[in-house]
Amino acid sequence: MLIDAGTARRGKRILRELEGHSLSAHALTHAHPDHFGSSHEVCEARGIPLWCGEADAPVVEGERRPEPGESRLAGLLRRQPMPEAHPVARRLKEGDEVAGFTVLETPGHSPGHVAYWREADRTLILGDVLFNLSVPTLKPGLREPYGALTPDPRQNRDSARRLAALRPDLILFGHGPPLRDGERFVRFVESLPV
Repeated sequence: MLIDAGTARRGKRILRELEGHSLSAHALTHAHPDHFGSSHEVCEARGIPLWCGEADAPVVEGERRPEPGESRLAGLLRRQPMPEAHPVARRLKEGDEVAGFTVLETPGHSPGHVAYWREADRTLILGDVLFNLSVPTLKPGLREPYGALTPDPRQNRDSARRLAALRPDLILFGHGPPLRDGERFVRFVESLPV
């Protein structure tokens, strides 16, 4: 299983890294261009289906619509060329199973954002519910995603609180290095405004 596929310029690199590995599907955390930019290329090259959260599927399939509460910056970015559209074979919902992980609906950063939770080893793939990196400085550190790109910050914080309640041991982010300090993650989420 491949989760997310970076920007449109990452396809060749992703395909090289996948050489020699079997792959049955490609799933997304959410439908932002820096997460599904190479999805079409990878799915076509490997002949695999694409899966994503139900509410984000129309965007992956090429529909360009404003999100409720969309900022001016997000609206401008939405008018930029989007990644090549690709049909969504499976629209993921709460409780679905993906490669041993349970799908959790975690909206806020996008309407159909999902996270993946594996209780057996307390591993959480949370996409962009939180970042573990300052994009301008490239320094690691927990932070909320940029408000201009998050249509519902309050809902996103609710999603973060839900994930923190799982008490994960390993947290994998869409932006930033993995975090193996679950207590630090929980403390950060507890410090977020309500």
